[in-house]
Amino acid sequence: MKTIRNKMMLLSLIIWIIMAFIWISMSIFNQRTVEKYNGILQRYLLMNQASELSRQALTSLNEYRISPTEDRLRRYVADNNQLLRTKLDMRALRNADNGMLLDNFQNMVESQSEAMDLAVRFQREHDEEAVSAQFDEASNISAYIAETTLTLISGEQRTYDAFYRQIIRRSDEIKTLGFWALAFVSVLLLLFSYRFVSGVTRPILKLTQSARELSRGNFQNPIVVHRNDDMAFLAKTLDSMRLNIGSLFDEIQSKAQLEYDLHKHKLMLKESELKSLQSQINPHFLFNTLNMLSKEAYLAGAGKTSELISSVAGMLRYNLRRMDSRVTLREEIDVLEEYLAIQQARFGDRVRVVREIDEAALDVEVPILILQPLVENAFIYAIEPSEDGGTLTLRVRGEAGRVIVEVRDDGPGMAPEKLGGLLADPDPAERRGHATGIGLRNVLDRLQLFFGAENLLAIDSAIGAGTRITLTLPREASA
Repeated sequence: MKTIRNKMMLLSLIIWIIMAFIWISMSIFNQRTVEKYNGILQRYLLMNQASELSRQALTSLNEYRISPTEDRLRRYVADNNQLLRTKLDMRALRNADNGMLLDNFQNMVESQSEAMDLAVRFQREHDEEAVSAQFDEASNISAYIAETTLTLISGEQRTYDAFYRQIIRRSDEIKTLGFWALAFVSVLLLLFSYRFVSGVTRPILKLTQSARELSRGNFQNPIVVHRNDDMAFLAKTLDSMRLNIGSLFDEIQSKAQLEYDLHKHKLMLKESELKSLQSQINPHFLFNTLNMLSKEAYLAGAGKTSELISSVAGMLRYNLRRMDSRVTLREEIDVLEEYLAIQQARFGDRVRVVREIDEAALDVEVPILILQPLVENAFIYAIEPSEDGGTLTLRVRGEAGRVIVEVRDDGPGMAPEKLGGLLADPDPAERRGHATGIGLRNVLDRLQLFFGAENLLAIDSAIGAGTRITLTLPREASA
């Protein structure tokens, strides 16, 4: 499968090859031109060097005449030897146009060297007249060498004038070649770019149109792209997603209809159950009856009985509220006191309640009926089974951003495997005879839904060490 990445790499490779070819061609041409130009420049430099060495050797000889020391003699010998070596090097300058002139130039160099050597010999023999004659002859020859050098250089300029013109002509050709190469590369890039962009944008436009149809809920039109690259794979994936979404949409519609029918059935069932309960007893009638009995007991002098009946009536009124109601922790503590009053009347001295309550922490909002189930568990597992009863400790304290509620008993405790059962749904037989019948699982679920957080309830227990249930309540609810 040809991917878009491979196409881009191929386009980049083609451009690189073209640019590399142009660069290499121009580099080779430029290198050859530079080498030719350097060769001509070296010829000029060699000719000029011969003339300069001729004058330098003559100067060294003159210095030796004035002060015939060994050091000046060695300097003259070195300059003369270098002049002779240059004469040999000038053989490479021979061509069809300067052969005779170059032979004459080399002969003059050799003659100057011989005349200077004779002058040195006569200097050692102290023949001043002969030294002067040889020095004058060498000076004349050096002047001829300078003139011949200019003649040779002038001839070289005429010889390579055509080369210079060729360099200028090739420079113009290079400019023209560069222009056409740029035009060719530009046209080639335009063609490749057009095909590449068209090959990418056409499938994208088709996929965009298909995505727009999907967003409108039209899952009937198939998505097909006739290519062999990433776009074809994307089209197949999008078409597969179209089929899956369509199937899922139909399934959701079916489930929604089924849930609607089920919900309607449950509403009808609850309505019938409510009517059945209302036909058995009216809770408000029972609440009013309990209040009346409490007043009658008080008037009859049974104060404790009146308080118990008032506690039951208060609990009944509180428990008749909706389970999604918001209450304050203070209200929960108040109704819990009603429950504890009934239990203390029931168990007498067998139950002891320790309260450590921070009044400043009681204004936090909580779901209804979250404390009474915790205390019920203490009575079920710790106080009722024990002949001596037990001690129940209720602690409420405020911390930064949260309120901590602890319900602790000094009962026999529970094994780890039994702790998990506390968070399961309550056993109706086990809960029979208790006020709420609400399990810890229900409390935990309602707390998590109310506060929108996890880890709000923790249970610590061990065999023989009692049980502690801790609630960590944020100061503010999520909703």
